[in-house]
Amino acid sequence: MKSAYELAMERLNQQAPSVKLTAEQKARLADLDSLYKSKIADREILVKGQLQKAAEKGDAEAYEQLEKQLVSDRKTLNAELEEKKDRVRQERN
Repeated sequence: MKSAYELAMERLNQQAPSVKLTAEQKARLADLDSLYKSKIADREILVKGQLQKAAEKGDAEAYEQLEKQLVSDRKTLNAELEEKKDRVRQERN
């Protein structure tokens, strides 16, 4: 007897079969992850330095603006990463 999870996974695979990735695609996806992880870290280091300066000055408005910028930058970079990863996944073997 199959569990509800197993049945759900079977239905999901029927609707959208899982794609088998080549070793090259897996390597490219890993490279993209690494690249964007470093881009996000660079951005965080830069903005956190600016946040510290704004906090030392007591400039709450600048601090808040920088926090919003950091969140926006993360979202933008993550969206860019996912778009590039989707392109790699959609390439034919």
